[in-house]
Amino acid sequence: MLDVESSMNLVKNGGLMGLSNITAIIKRELYGYFNSPVAYVFIVIFLGLTGFFTFMISNFFEMDEASLSGFFQWHPWLYLFLVPAAGMHLWSDERRLGTLELLFTMPVTCSQAIIGKFMAAWLFLGLALVLTFPIVVTVAYLGNPDYGVIVCGYIGSFLLAGSYLAIAGMTSAITRSQIVSFIISAVACLFLILAGWPPVTDMLVNWAPSGLVDAVSAFSVMPHFANMQRGVLDLRDIVYFSSVIVFSLFTTGIILKNHAAG
Repeated sequence: MLDVESSMNLVKNGGLMGLSNITAIIKRELYGYFNSPVAYVFIVIFLGLTGFFTFMISNFFEMDEASLSGFFQWHPWLYLFLVPAAGMHLWSDERRLGTLELLFTMPVTCSQAIIGKFMAAWLFLGLALVLTFPIVVTVAYLGNPDYGVIVCGYIGSFLLAGSYLAIAGMTSAITRSQIVSFIISAVACLFLILAGWPPVTDMLVNWAPSGLVDAVSAFSVMPHFANMQRGVLDLRDIVYFSSVIVFSLFTTGIILKNHAAG
């Protein structure tokens, strides 16, 4: 029988091995991203669109206000297409090429593979988001913005991207087709937007009971992201985004294990 010290060492070594496996997967996936021109095309498109919507569509200069509200308000809609495009290959390629079973024969658990792939893609999206810093510099040059609000907005945007990405990874595990994965994940993310979008909730109020309207709105990313966009860092909003990510990753694990067993 193992004594307490031996048990603790076993858990510690297992945890270190798991962290090592996850780190190795993250490095491999990130190398794959930047070894392909697709990653650079994605970043250029993202930066171009964010700049266009911020300075052209949002009438940034006409507002005469040192604020990034016009920058962040478009993120749920930009991510609606860009994040599923970044995540649609996460597992569909593994299934299409028949390497899913091979992956699980390696000394890597299903959870480690899921977390590693997700974190690599999330870090890639985070890098694209960080590269928007010239917009912050522009706002700082033109006025005196509230940097606390900007930081909260970036945190909210990063969590929003992670939520969309986790959903994209889940849909990618369902099918071998990247196109089908993209469409399903885009529709699922669109639901999370429309569920709390004022025009939709106003329409539901006219015929649905208030309890149903509140239940539908509870699934929406919009009020949670809007709070962070205003500079409010509420634990409930962080829990919401974290719950979407954890649930999607957990569901991904169930789907992949069923495919591997079949």
